[in-house]
Amino acid sequence: MNHNNRGLSFSDIDQDWKLALDPDNVFWGVIPKDNGAFHLPDGMINLYKEERGHLDTELHDFRFNADLNSIYIDPTDRCNANCPYCYIPSKIRKSGDQMTEKGLNTVLKKIASHFKNARKKPVIVFHAAEPLLVKDILFEAIDKFSNKFLFGIQTNATLLKKKDVEFIKKRRIGIGISLDAPDANGNNISRTMIKGSGNFEKAVQALDWLDGYKGLNVISTITKYNVNRLSELVRFLHKKKVPCVLLNPVRVTRKPALNLKPDEKEFANALINAVETAMYLSVKSSRQIVVGNFANVILAIISPSARRMMCDISPCGGGRTFLTITANGDMIPCGEFIGFKKFSGGNIFKTSIAEAMKSRPFREIRSRTVEKIQECNTCDFRHICGSPCPAEMYARGNMYQKAKFCESYKEIIKYAFKLIAENKVKYLLRNGEFGVQKRLEMLKFPFLMAVE
Repeated sequence: MNHNNRGLSFSDIDQDWKLALDPDNVFWGVIPKDNGAFHLPDGMINLYKEERGHLDTELHDFRFNADLNSIYIDPTDRCNANCPYCYIPSKIRKSGDQMTEKGLNTVLKKIASHFKNARKKPVIVFHAAEPLLVKDILFEAIDKFSNKFLFGIQTNATLLKKKDVEFIKKRRIGIGISLDAPDANGNNISRTMIKGSGNFEKAVQALDWLDGYKGLNVISTITKYNVNRLSELVRFLHKKKVPCVLLNPVRVTRKPALNLKPDEKEFANALINAVETAMYLSVKSSRQIVVGNFANVILAIISPSARRMMCDISPCGGGRTFLTITANGDMIPCGEFIGFKKFSGGNIFKTSIAEAMKSRPFREIRSRTVEKIQECNTCDFRHICGSPCPAEMYARGNMYQKAKFCESYKEIIKYAFKLIAENKVKYLLRNGEFGVQKRLEMLKFPFLMAVE
């Protein structure tokens, strides 16, 4: 890549396309090559000069001035599974705390009080180990606070009943189902249960009950065991009418997960093939399936402040746009920090969310920016990738290291630019979401730019 200090940098996407990009504000143009040469389109530099200040401000505000809008609540530390890559230490998962009905109501009241002047309903996601171990108090709380919050649940589905699914659908609750492979043998290697072999059968039953529900996501953790089966998994989930799947590379926050990390090049190629499969199936069947984490890369390019997943922006969303409340009430920047006591910003039963947001641990996480990370600070893609994750890097001895999947991210981002150049964005994002049509109307050939 050629760098021009502050200004446009030029690099090859592939043999057909050249990228012009200002890494500091994600102004970009994808320019076709002609016999290996390329020419800047008329008006591109003028447009860049016109929009540069606006885009600088927009990205800065998104990075440093975005409001807290989501709370992850871990109503129990415990889990009925024993996944080898879990970021929660096994001792906590076996004998950790659980919230009572009174405790959960107190937490939700304090959250509601914090957001009393918010323009939009905040999002509450019941997460952590296995939240449905205390599903009775969750469902009661959802009914009680439905006028205050938008709710989501992340689960391995082993405790879901058909009546629970009807409750979720009726109240329009978002639900994420954990599933790592398209068959029991592949899935249950990583999604192991304390009793029984794995969650495959129950997860698939839940997908059948949900029957294409719009609020459904499948979350897959990608390891060396399933990395070569991603396209196969996408095909399987498409048949099950799943609208969105996240193919997330394993976080190596805890040492056991290091042994499961897939090869970076292998992961990038597998994800790209899975996206190709998803596009093919969406077009062929007229029933869409989206690879959610790749869709977020597309958004990071065409409309940076519209992205939903806040791991790939610097600083990340932990302790900034979201936080996690553990079963004993500790407020931490993100669930990945559960194993690190020093990152508690206070206990919600004793102090406020506002105080946690101002706490030293939260400020420490917000201070980790790509400008302070060697290699990231000169990388063209630094504000598209964000170099995740601070917890993962802290666990590896230094929070100010580049991302473990750095090389994968570079290949995936280049591929994203290629698909944008080929005018395939409409197949990569959910229909009607993120202002897609508005953004598509702004994409002009022979060059394309992210301009609000």
